[in-house]
Amino acid sequence: MSDAKPEIWFYHLERSTLDQVLPGLLEKTLQRGWRAVVRGAASHRLDEIDEQLWTYRPDSFLPHGLASEAHAARQPILLSESGENLNAAQALFIVDESELGATEGYERCFIIFDGRNEQALQQARERWRTLKAAKANLAYWKQTDEGRWEKAA
Repeated sequence: MSDAKPEIWFYHLERSTLDQVLPGLLEKTLQRGWRAVVRGAASHRLDEIDEQLWTYRPDSFLPHGLASEAHAARQPILLSESGENLNAAQALFIVDESELGATEGYERCFIIFDGRNEQALQQARERWRTLKAAKANLAYWKQTDEGRWEKAA
């Protein structure tokens, strides 16, 4: 874990859903040799993400666990309402409009928001302004028509 400020990347969903995008981002995180925390706002939604990560592809799964379960510290991907970094993760994923909270110790934070949801869009814009004023290391990613991610800011 690093003492420097993390990179904070905004992912603007327009063509895909969180359930379609999150597994791929988590796969890339694990390929880097990193661990991840996925911070969600509600336990029932984390249960849905939990199920999806086991079944999103018929030929594989993403190893993960819930922060409320035993062995949380050993999980490569940890699903949590608090976002406490119990597994010494380098990546923090903020989903379903959950709070960013403390980012110390992370290399990169991903704020994933649904651009088709006006409340989520406004919240993301406000977060961007607040973080930019704090001189955070920001990046903004949008999906192309082909479904690939393109850095837009």
